[in-house]
Amino acid sequence: MLDMWYPRMADIPGISFTGSPGIKRSELSNAGVRPRTDHGYIAWPSASGTTSASPAHDRAFADLSRLSRGELVRWVWEGLELPGLPSDYHFLLQGAVKQLWSGHRDAPEGLHFLEVFGYLDLALIEAAPQTVRLPDTHPTGGFVHVTSLELLLSLLEREGAVREALELSGRAAKFGVLHRRVDLKAKVASLDEEQA
Repeated sequence: MLDMWYPRMADIPGISFTGSPGIKRSELSNAGVRPRTDHGYIAWPSASGTTSASPAHDRAFADLSRLSRGELVRWVWEGLELPGLPSDYHFLLQGAVKQLWSGHRDAPEGLHFLEVFGYLDLALIEAAPQTVRLPDTHPTGGFVHVTSLELLLSLLEREGAVREALELSGRAAKFGVLHRRVDLKAKVASLDEEQA
């Protein structure tokens, strides 16, 4: 079955993302790459002929641990401007969120981008839910494990943004991310009582 590909993440219908800040697509070497769709499969041109991996996929599955925070942020912004499948963009964003979380003690300024990329991943998933949906043939059905949203929820709750965490947990629950919603409701109710 042929998956839907897009020239860039901002081209996915219904997504609330207009493009990567500070990135000129015309300067990205693989921005103009287009796949062949022969025989019901997508084949991307590569140095060795063709591959099933899009330019965005190559970004998503690269070793992100070798990048500084600034390099990682640019890597992601550029990757979102490259052709790929919605799942490629999801794994790029999720990988960046995980990398930023793992380094947050040494580089807490990266938490801002963890939040930005986590919310972008949610926007992607809301516009293209098939990105994280398990195939109908999967025995458990439902959705894949979405780490980016779990880490974003943990960050918001840890930073005391419980109203935002509660709102996000409601949106994320549609995709199988269940994050102590009852606890968050209780915390918000407690805040409301204090303010009354």
